Amino acid sequence: MGRPEVEVRRSSRRRRTVSAYRDGERIVVLVPASLSRAEEADWVERMVARLERSEQRRRPNDDELVQRARGLNDRYLGGIAVPGSVRWVDNQQSRWGSCTPGDRSIRLSVRLQGMPAWVIDYVLVHELAHLIEPSHNEKFWSWVDRFPQAERAKGYLLGWSAATDVGPPEVD
Repeated sequence: MGRPEVEVRRSSRRRRTVSAYRDGERIVVLVPASLSRAEEADWVERMVARLERSEQRRRPNDDELVQRARGLNDRYLGGIAVPGSVRWVDNQQSRWGSCTPGDRSIRLSVRLQGMPAWVIDYVLVHELAHLIEPSHNEKFWSWVDRFPQAERAKGYLLGWSAATDVGPPEVD
């Protein structure tokens, strides 16, 4: 995916601390205005690397996603929604995830990477529920709502969408 876009924000109120966070696809690094350009460049490199390492620890690979989905299936769906495959994809800009019941494949948008584990788990449970009930009817939602943090995760995803001004992607 290449190097992310980095925005540096200097603050005269910031004296010693440097911090970084992800804002959508961009990484924002907050630095004291008193830093030299060389010090700023050094801090930016360190903070981007630190943030990416932290995100990598929270970002399961495809094999781990399969194991995670199986565990969630057993815990919340009685073991009846066994996925054929689960993988990250980078071509979903209007959805958080998708499921093809015919081949039992589940795909999660890479935009979920770096989000809290319970949000990723919610999207997995949502897609697993499609293996039981393909449409978004009352029966489907009764399966999804077995996940204890379903409402919280829905709110998180709606808030993320509103904050990034991209509109609410579908979980489907």
